[in-house]
Parts: sequence; structure tokens; C-alpha cells
Amino acid sequence: MLKLNIQNETSRLRAVILGTAQSNGGVPKVDDCYDPKSIEHVLAGTYPKEIDMVQEMEAVAEVFKKYNVQVFRPNIIENYNQIFSRDIAFVIEDKFIEANILPDREREYKAIDKVISQINNANIIVLPKECHVEGGDVMPWNDYIFVGTYSADDYPNYITARTNIAAVKELQKLFPNKTVKSFELRKSNTNAKENALHLDCCFQPIGKDKAILHKNGFLLESDYQWLLEFFGKENVFEITKEEMYNMNSNVFSISEKVIISEKNFTRLNTWLTEKGFIVEKVPYAEIAKQEGLLRCSTLPLIRD
Repeated sequence: MLKLNIQNETSRLRAVILGTAQSNGGVPKVDDCYDPKSIEHVLAGTYPKEIDMVQEMEAVAEVFKKYNVQVFRPNIIENYNQIFSRDIAFVIEDKFIEANILPDREREYKAIDKVISQINNANIIVLPKECHVEGGDVMPWNDYIFVGTYSADDYPNYITARTNIAAVKELQKLFPNKTVKSFELRKSNTNAKENALHLDCCFQPIGKDKAILHKNGFLLESDYQWLLEFFGKENVFEITKEEMYNMNSNVFSISEKVIISEKNFTRLNTWLTEKGFIVEKVPYAEIAKQEGLLRCSTLPLIRD
């Protein structure tokens, strides 16, 4: 049996589900895209090739091997995008919570059966139907659970709005001893530079007390200010609109000291190194074209 344990984003990683780019299904039709960035690359003829994405994900698998992390991969579904394992479920404490995701992605969840079958049934949580949530919006941070959401009345009009207030309330019920803090995210179906698809597209805690942050990802300036004060300005790396578009906040922590980052994130990687982090640089620019990066393609199961 797997003894799940996730208290935060940065404790030493022991087991993780890493998505797969194999049998990815080729270039989707515009109507089948879930986000504005994918649409942009489909129209420009620059949508990533499967062979390149497979190589990028294998580079991450190698880093996990180096740090003795147990890695699970999904069963391959023919001609189907299974890169973003963070979307389909997430772990808080010892609970494995199935994400209520876009209906046509249910097959992705079934493809991690071999992991789910190793989890105590009592710890598998299926949220009520009215709760919409994806793992990219949910960040356990010790006594807090940070959640990205969108609560305006036009929520149904946004395929980019993935987590609703009903889910935020349900998480508070499930974890009464934690403070569930929600943040309103900026959404756009058409402009990737004005769209924070998930909370981890504009914010991520790193190390013990630091964070990466992009102000314009938040609809309310007060939400951004809250995070700035919570971590302290001197501990926050602020990314530009262009850097958010390239997914600079979507790195992934193996521990409080070690971070996997995209090799082209020069400004961020320099800052991380100056702050004493070990930065494991990997190529991930092709996968980034689908508005997801390292955190999106990993689902942590066990941290120390």
C-alpha cells in the first residue's frame, strides 16, 4: 500500500506520478483545445511534436532517478494527451482527491488505476458533482491550502475556469484544521497572456519561505498583496507577463533545496541559484506550448 503524505509543495519528494507524452494524438483541432495557448500554436503551425515532448519528459524522469524518487507513469491511452497528471487528482495529507475535470478527460484518471489500487479506499475522495477542481489550482502549504478559483457569474463561459467556489468550500469541510485561502484568477479563452489557467500559472511557493509570483494573474490586487506580505517582498521573485506566458512559475520542487526548472528561464534560474537552490535544468519549452509545465505534469504522492 502507498502511504500518502503531502503537507506542502517542497518537502523531500519520495513518490510521484509523471505524465506521459507517448501516443499523444498529434495536432488537435482548434475546437478540441482546452486553452488559448494551444490554439495559438495550432494556428501558427508550431504545435509541439510528440517525439520532442517525449524527450522532454524523459529528461525529468532522469532527474527523479538521480534523486531516488519512485516514479509512476500512466497506462498509455492511444492517441490521447496524458501529459498533465496534475489536472486529474491531487493529494493533501493522506487523502487522494479525484479532480472533477472536463468530462472528456475521465479516461486519464482511469489510466492511473495501478496507483489508485495501492491507496487505502477510505483515503480516496470523490467530491460532489457540483464541485469543479483541478490540481493546478490547489496548493497545500503547511497550515494553509491555497486555491485558485473564479467566482464570477460568467464562470460557465470560460473553458479556462477550472475550479469553482463550491470546491473551495468542500475542501474547507474536508480539512477543517487548515485555512483554505482562495484567490480569484484572471481568465481569458482567447489571450494566453491574460489568462492564468491555474493558480500555479502565476504563483508557486518554493523552499521554506519563498515564492514566485505574477501580479496580473490575479483579478484582485488584494489577493496579490496578501501573498506578497505572507512571503515578504524580499522572498518573492516577481515574473513579467512574458515570463508568466512562458510558465516561469510552473517549476517543480524535489525538496526545499532542489528545484527542477526549464533551462531557458535564465532570470529565474539565476535568482534561484543566488538564493542557494540547486537548479536541475531541463528542456521543457515544447510542453510549455500547451499552457502547462513541470508542476502541471507531476502529481506528488509522498513527501517526507
